[in-house]
Amino acid sequence: MPREKEGEEVAQPGYYRERLSGERLLRCYELASPRIRRYLEAEIAYLQEILAGAGSVLELGCGYGRVAFRLAEAIPVVVGIDNARGSLRLGIGQAGASRAVSFAAMDACRLGFRDASFDAVICVQNGICAFGADPGVLLDEALRVTRPGGRAVFSTYSASIWPERVEWFEAQAAAGLLGALDLDRTRDGVIVCRDGFRSGTFSREGFLDLARECGLEASVTEVDESCLVCAFTKP
Repeated sequence: MPREKEGEEVAQPGYYRERLSGERLLRCYELASPRIRRYLEAEIAYLQEILAGAGSVLELGCGYGRVAFRLAEAIPVVVGIDNARGSLRLGIGQAGASRAVSFAAMDACRLGFRDASFDAVICVQNGICAFGADPGVLLDEALRVTRPGGRAVFSTYSASIWPERVEWFEAQAAAGLLGALDLDRTRDGVIVCRDGFRSGTFSREGFLDLARECGLEASVTEVDESCLVCAFTKP
């Protein structure tokens, strides 16, 4: 699938910042079915495995720290950035006095960090589509703040989990967190809601094309028949 096509399949700009942050975002995860919870846990477990030994990790689109707090169990420095201040406030409140994770309000395409600041940068749970940004710009900026030899890790949904994914979004819509799903247009890996929300996916070929365009080595792994995780290595 061409990158341009995939890049168009994104959520309405600002949706997560303005309408789906903080407690509302937390509620989305509370509504997850056992199969979706298994997927979310499998993604975190895989990240913990491939990031073992890293001293510092930056998470793009960290929300309230769902992933960041788990990574901080083994990684000394974990920083999460997001542009949804409601989610960041929730994460800071959950962190309490702990310094295991720090948060900052920031645009993932214009990071306020020096070059080569982190051992790894991650953008998971389909952030590559949810941000509504050009994937190449996201990757370039992630690599800028990654140390040589480090990795930028992105993930997206696997086609294998499509029925459960639709069911999860229907539950979120029923709870008033999203608009009602437009079932006539929800297909081919793209969920469409009547209020303008869109949740697309990125393909294995799209990840590998992106790596070739940037002259990078990359590996794509399907985890738990749930998500595709691509690790780009910075030269």
